[in-house]
Amino acid sequence: MSTFKAPKGTYDLIPPKSAEYLAVREAIAAPLRDSGYGYIETPGFESVELFARGVGESTDIVTKEMYAFETKGGDRLALRPEGTASVLRAALEANLHKAGNLPVKLWYSGSYYRYERPQKGRYRHFSQVGAEAIGAEDPALDAELIILADQAYRSLGLRDFRILLNSLGDKECRPVYRAALQEFLHGLDLDEETLRRADINPLRVLDDKRPDVQKQLTDAPLLRDYLCDACKAYHEEVRELITAAGVAFEDDAKLVRGLDYYTRTTFEFVHDGLGSQSAVGGGGRYDGLSEMIGGPALPSVGWALGVDRTVLALEAEGVALQLPATTSVFAVPLGEEARRVLFAKVTELRRLGVAADFSYGAKGLKGAMKNANRSGARYTLVAGERDLTEGVVQLKDMESGEQTAVGLDEIVTELAARLG
Repeated sequence: MSTFKAPKGTYDLIPPKSAEYLAVREAIAAPLRDSGYGYIETPGFESVELFARGVGESTDIVTKEMYAFETKGGDRLALRPEGTASVLRAALEANLHKAGNLPVKLWYSGSYYRYERPQKGRYRHFSQVGAEAIGAEDPALDAELIILADQAYRSLGLRDFRILLNSLGDKECRPVYRAALQEFLHGLDLDEETLRRADINPLRVLDDKRPDVQKQLTDAPLLRDYLCDACKAYHEEVRELITAAGVAFEDDAKLVRGLDYYTRTTFEFVHDGLGSQSAVGGGGRYDGLSEMIGGPALPSVGWALGVDRTVLALEAEGVALQLPATTSVFAVPLGEEARRVLFAKVTELRRLGVAADFSYGAKGLKGAMKNANRSGARYTLVAGERDLTEGVVQLKDMESGEQTAVGLDEIVTELAARLG
């Protein structure tokens, strides 16, 4: 047994479970690809300052959870705790916004890192698929992303998730609400750190999960009562577009995302079968983030969906994904000549797109057939010296148990036809 284990709060994806994660990633990505989103991949680490500016210096992510380190050259870097800031940085660096086709629509998939207390659904290394639409202020764009996430979840068979929706206002109306909220918070019995957070970004206090804090927030002023006319109209159009698309949602006046860059539309996907870690994804509009990290004004919107929690949500609903067979044909050679002939046939099948495997390691017939059964293959090819002399291969249907002799020159065509 190995001396080493995966670091605390992390996990290894191994077959067959890993196939579920791949299927979830593909299902989330599919509607994005069909809607004009191009794939982007960014480094696993970035400048600490990128996240401090973009995510927010008062957030738990930056102050407590970020894996930060200094390189031998003296650079301060951090493993990425989220995807939006990195994607926007990459888009600005590549001048994608100057290509004349806004919004720039991008999707990504990758691993992210936060130093958190490990529990089910909360890991120090986790996987997300995200989407960002950069450079356009349009309620239809906000609605599009919400609808695409809903489509992705439903294509997987999920039904018991809810979409929570709110507006966080903009630079015109949020300062008035901020002042009212700060005044309210300073009248509560809060610890010194929470009061300091209230001074930096009072909306972060609304996202505090501690019961004793939430109890005191019952009568907190609501942002919806402070929205300016423009934000009200914008939010109402988002709501109307989502409703017209047949996507159900719940208005949640207290919904606050945990990152500082959000403005106007904010939303969260929750699944009540996951216990305390009920959020499976979320996002919103972040019209000022580009300027925060040194770019031009580029109103944008996006989301990230957790692959890990989506898999847990599928398990909670008892949804079994219809995964393609990893192996359709398994070849069992008996003798050296049969090894050479069947290996060539397996190679030919693979080139035609048929999932085929081979019995390696000079096993006897009994051991090789056990491997064939474990592989899940629909058909097994068996050939010995007598078969080759007669110019045939034995083709066994692993479901029915029926075995027939098929001409050696016809076996590839026959299997391709049977497997469609």
